[in-house]
Amino acid sequence: MAERRRAGSWVAAVLAAVPVLLLGAVVYWLVEGGARRWFATDLPPIENLHVLRHVLEPDTIHLDIVNAGADAATIAQVIVRGAFWDHGVTPARRLEALDTARVTIPYPWNTGEPVDIALLSATGLTFPYTIEVAAATPVPTLDALVRFGVIGLFVGVIPVGLGLTWFPFLRRLGTGGLGFLLYLTVGLLAFLVVDSVAEGFEVAGALPGPYHGKALLVLGVGGAFLALAGVEARGRQRRLTVGSGAWLATLIAFGIGLHNLGEGLAIGSAYVLGEVSLGALLVVGFTLHNATEGIAIVSPILAGGARLSRLVGLGLLAGAPTILGCWIGAFTYSQTWSVLFLGVGAGAILQVILAIVGRRPLAEHVTPAHLAGLAVGYLAMYATGYLVGAA
Repeated sequence: MAERRRAGSWVAAVLAAVPVLLLGAVVYWLVEGGARRWFATDLPPIENLHVLRHVLEPDTIHLDIVNAGADAATIAQVIVRGAFWDHGVTPARRLEALDTARVTIPYPWNTGEPVDIALLSATGLTFPYTIEVAAATPVPTLDALVRFGVIGLFVGVIPVGLGLTWFPFLRRLGTGGLGFLLYLTVGLLAFLVVDSVAEGFEVAGALPGPYHGKALLVLGVGGAFLALAGVEARGRQRRLTVGSGAWLATLIAFGIGLHNLGEGLAIGSAYVLGEVSLGALLVVGFTLHNATEGIAIVSPILAGGARLSRLVGLGLLAGAPTILGCWIGAFTYSQTWSVLFLGVGAGAILQVILAIVGRRPLAEHVTPAHLAGLAVGYLAMYATGYLVGAA
């Protein structure tokens, strides 16, 4: 009987492998030129050279590029401010579809000035790229790590910590006040979801077509939502129910932390690209914006209280990822990772909202206090977000 089962399993494995092998053979034939021979035309190739990132060193510009077109493309010339310029390309000038290369241009750029560059292909097509404000790309030295760490500290950790200091006052609000605060939390988090998704679509639109930026954003949202839902379900099995304030506060801090990671990415990359001035107004704006997140974190634990060590841990869980995001954005920024992190943050916060709201009847959600809290929370985030945008 056992031998018959083993024989059956071998037959099943062979039957499962045959379609895979046949599909592999077809794909190999297409990739190796079969498709090109059948569909060859006299039309010019479809070329699309896309700059993923620029790196500025003293008197040198590096462009990391990808061939986002369907056909091979060859980099023939580089034009800087209207003049043909000496350059080098590694590993090769000819790029097949999705191949990457680095173009190195010895050019004496000036800090604060824009630089217009155009890549010229062998067929005569030009692909322009503009460095809006030239600034030296930071390298991960101890000084740079400290500098961007301090930025993340002021933008993420300190504001969330300041929001947590509302804890003693909020505990005095009573039962009615707790319901208001819980839905104020929902309003705060709802704005973060909208903000993350909107920014994610904006960054996704700048990605080359083959990267499918919008699909990547949806993957981040769905993946984070399902992953956090699984964590919550496991917590329920261990009697860490949604009614447990400490557990819910941890979920909220974790979701906000993922959002702040994406926020840090944007800050670090904007600083490197010279597109944002991290002046006093910007710091004040982010401080107000993120301080409201502290209120969202402490709302579930007001009834039961919390030790100082727990509040510190929640604050670090929500705010510290901003520092990591600043480092990643400044030293290894990637639009692809930015889209994914923004989606992950949105998905995690969306699941937290559902955990707060629960499966209660609709009538329990539409009380005047709850609706007022929802509106105040959303408008508070909108107002502070407006200040950030004006900085």
